[in-house]
Amino acid sequence: MKKQKILGVFAFSISLMLTCIWAFWGIIENFHEGWYFQSFWKNIGLMFLQYLSPMFIFLFLTLISIWNNKVGAFLFLLTGIVISFFVNRFNVFVILPFFIIALMYWFGSLTNKRMKYKLAIYLPLITLVIFSIEPIYRINQRINDYNFNARKINENGVALIWAPQGPGWPAKGMNWYEADSVCSYLKEDGFSVASTPQNIWRLPSVEEAVRSMYRNGKNCKGKLDEDGNPEYEFTPDKETPLWNPNSMVIYWWTKTEIDSLHAFIIAYNGKVWKRNKDFGPDYLGFRAVKEIK
Repeated sequence: MKKQKILGVFAFSISLMLTCIWAFWGIIENFHEGWYFQSFWKNIGLMFLQYLSPMFIFLFLTLISIWNNKVGAFLFLLTGIVISFFVNRFNVFVILPFFIIALMYWFGSLTNKRMKYKLAIYLPLITLVIFSIEPIYRINQRINDYNFNARKINENGVALIWAPQGPGWPAKGMNWYEADSVCSYLKEDGFSVASTPQNIWRLPSVEEAVRSMYRNGKNCKGKLDEDGNPEYEFTPDKETPLWNPNSMVIYWWTKTEIDSLHAFIIAYNGKVWKRNKDFGPDYLGFRAVKEIK
């Protein structure tokens, strides 16, 4: 009986921990890459359907397991099989954690169920509240002047014109090769693409992008340190004049190459990452630049 209680405690603790981890991840990612619609209700829908759904799945499985440990064990195993099928056709490494939790619930026993119900519900909710305070405040402070024309940045060591919304600043992502090609064919006005290379526009370098970042209408005074890492007087955010707060794009390609296969990207919060040039999801785009004459 003692071993059954220990197994039950371990099973509950692990499933509760996973619920809280998904609550943390979901709310952070929701306000990092999500929450870009102008409609409040669309943002809420995206939050619950895409970013918080894993938390709710683990919350449901945990509550069911408290009610009936064997039913919960069966549902944990079934969930692992279903997720594995969609991820990688019955990958044993995906199923294994669910299988272990299922075993512990099946052979374990749970006591003091009322307290466990409260912990299973309240701890993920507390996690959501704590880690949503800063991003909610930050998003509500964003500046959006709805001016998505060409913008001039002439400070902090850069003198560039950033392309207007259109082919030189698309609404969806593409890989590095496509972005670099579009820039070379972009016409002077930035609104159309020529049939032959114009070589007027280009991708910004990492340093140019870092030095151009804004927040609350002010340049963040970004620069690269001795090791090539970005540093700012205050953290940039997804706002005009550089970013469109209502776009799903949160990363831009830069022209700074690491090798023949990799280049740097920059996020709206100023962080710089290495990515394969073939990588081109919808949230990774670009914005062309040209020198101020």
